Amino acid sequence: MKGFQLIIEGNWGHFKKPETNNNPLSHDLITKTALIGLIGAVLGYEREEMKSKFPQLSEDMLYGVQLLNPVKKISWGFTSRKAIFPTAEGTPKYFEFLKNPKFLVSIALKGEHSQSIFEDFKMAIKQEEAVYPPVLGWHNCPANLTWKSEGEFSEIQEGEFNTSGFVIAGEYTPKDFSGGFRIGFDKMPTFQNDDFWNLPERYKNVIYPDFPNSFTVDGKYFEYKSAGKTEKWCLI
Repeated sequence: MKGFQLIIEGNWGHFKKPETNNNPLSHDLITKTALIGLIGAVLGYEREEMKSKFPQLSEDMLYGVQLLNPVKKISWGFTSRKAIFPTAEGTPKYFEFLKNPKFLVSIALKGEHSQSIFEDFKMAIKQEEAVYPPVLGWHNCPANLTWKSEGEFSEIQEGEFNTSGFVIAGEYTPKDFSGGFRIGFDKMPTFQNDDFWNLPERYKNVIYPDFPNSFTVDGKYFEYKSAGKTEKWCLI
């Protein structure tokens, strides 16, 4: 499969967990659905155009994430007011934000139907271009996108491998957690339909080593080869 890598970072990020509406919490990592929204912003797709792009890219694209900064979360309070009555007394609301999030993201093209979007996004990252400002979940959390590499992902393989990225909990057998570092857990959306709804049955439970660590697991992986370098990734 065709693939490439980019670095996504910013001062703040918020990838809302849907079950936390009153005082929203954030996923630890950039989600697949948030990445698809970021692709839409870079390429200039309007909201109505994105309705069909979310399910299409959810199926045609695989992705993996590796932390380049430790996960750090901070709660921030806001006063919520209704637009139709902005002078009315507001309601205090707290949001959880990621502080200085920085991710290495690998993207693989699984379905040829999305090849033109894949190639356009790749070229935009290389040329440092974007139609709309990319964000880390929220519009007040701007994202910086940096080109990393281009390569090829192998067919899926299985065995023991070392990784700094996430793997699917329950499908991978941990082999080595030595070193006393933090192992993170998150439940990540992987599919959004054309009503902008993340389907509950398409969530994946993932575990990951906090930066700058790696762990050894046994399970399925893809080899990513680029400029003489080979890496092993879990992609979803």
